[in-house]
Amino acid sequence: MFKNETPKNIKDTETIIGESVMVEGEFNGHGNVIIEGKLNGNLNTDGHVLVGEKAEINANIKASSAFISGLVKGNININDSLDVAKTAIINGDIKAQSIAVEAGCQINGKINIGTNPSKALYEKGNTTKKNKIIVSSESEKMTD
Repeated sequence: MFKNETPKNIKDTETIIGESVMVEGEFNGHGNVIIEGKLNGNLNTDGHVLVGEKAEINANIKASSAFISGLVKGNININDSLDVAKTAIINGDIKAQSIAVEAGCQINGKINIGTNPSKALYEKGNTTKKNKIIVSSESEKMTD
């Protein structure tokens, strides 16, 4: 998990924003997106988003899944899973079905896990819904 992550199928990557590229404005798509450069505005995709270690994002991100290892200033809304590497700095709120966080990253904002985490955790008799946070270091740890 966290070892030089690449999109699940790199052939399906529609957009790569290289290290020397800066994009401004609304960015909407359906495929996987790799960002190694700078993005200012908003990013919406039905696919996977990979934010590289040297990337600087000043935007809200909506995607199916994501791997963050760079700087993100904005809210992140992920339909499935979010992986946050130790080099990541996130200044904004996060919503995701599940999140894996590597020890050493910085997250400044609220984290919402699951469809409605507060209801799922406190609803009387709920024994099937589990929200998952994974924190890893040299020896991986998992809490439910």
